[in-house]
Amino acid sequence: MTLYQLHAKQRLPISKQEAWDFLSDPKNLKVITPDHMGFHILSGADRNMYQGQIIQYIVKPFPMVSTKWVTEITHVKDGGYFVDEQRFGPYALWHHKHFIKEIPGGVEMEDIVDYKLPMGFLGDLVHPFMVKKQLQKIFKYREAKLIELFGKMEKEENYLVLRKI
Repeated sequence: MTLYQLHAKQRLPISKQEAWDFLSDPKNLKVITPDHMGFHILSGADRNMYQGQIIQYIVKPFPMVSTKWVTEITHVKDGGYFVDEQRFGPYALWHHKHFIKEIPGGVEMEDIVDYKLPMGFLGDLVHPFMVKKQLQKIFKYREAKLIELFGKMEKEENYLVLRKI
């Protein structure tokens, strides 16, 4: 079973506090998730991010496929970073680190997602044309939505890389 990594960075012309206030509110996950994903929070979004928080969602990773996804917020440094880990859901492993760093003129948000697919070599076979493409679409949508909500940095240096590690 292969370990994959998604690494994304996005710069926004907002304060670190503004970025943290938005990203640490679990209800905003729906705002930055494409509609076709059928994303719906079932429980756990009644307060801002805290260590030990369990959040349950329904998500449609692919057309006609709906699944429950349960994540736990395992680490939080107020204003700086948080980590969510899948406890139940579509991946064999999902470990997502979110970092917020102040830069001149705004913030840089960095996401590092380490993940494994279920079903061994079959999961690895479908990765390039299903899972990788879907994750790229989701993060590109999120990038565009955040620009729509908060504006764009003058000198934009956003990037998105998915690779085996």
